[in-house]
Amino acid sequence: MILKIDDTIELKSLAQSDALAIFNTIDSQRIYLGKWLPFVALTKELADTENFINSVLNTPKEKLEFVFTIRKHDEFVGLIGLKNTDTLNKKTEIGYWLSEKSQGQGIITKSVAKLCDFIFNELHLNRIEIKCAIGNEPSIGIPKRLGCTFEGIERQGEWIKDDLYHDLEVYSKLKSDVFAK
Repeated sequence: MILKIDDTIELKSLAQSDALAIFNTIDSQRIYLGKWLPFVALTKELADTENFINSVLNTPKEKLEFVFTIRKHDEFVGLIGLKNTDTLNKKTEIGYWLSEKSQGQGIITKSVAKLCDFIFNELHLNRIEIKCAIGNEPSIGIPKRLGCTFEGIERQGEWIKDDLYHDLEVYSKLKSDVFAK
């Protein structure tokens, strides 16, 4: 599946053929990405990325755990996807990360907006959550720019490594927030 954002950016369903590009991006940006993302410390070799992709591709369709590569000019620049989807309560969470060289171009903001549209209009879910580590200002800016509601702090909500945890700012967007306007 491809979700086209504009003439240069698209979200493309994760495929096993993406493993090398994803691993090389993580491996070459360990310090930058590892400051905020727990999987960086656990991604030590290409097989770790291949195993992650296999786990995504083998998730039952009814779980709605869509994961997309973010591509600019058909080059891999990051990942975005749904996680912790609760179909009974019609809600999901969006997670994302972007390579350092692609920061500050509006790529994630556009990608999250497109994914929200997909979630509300194609998957017919009602609630989207975005959680961002306190201090990760570029990430926190995304839900703020998209008009999400700040709901509070999830204390030590994300393990990074060893005994290091990040507190998370929790934001949400409801289908009624979009369609009530």
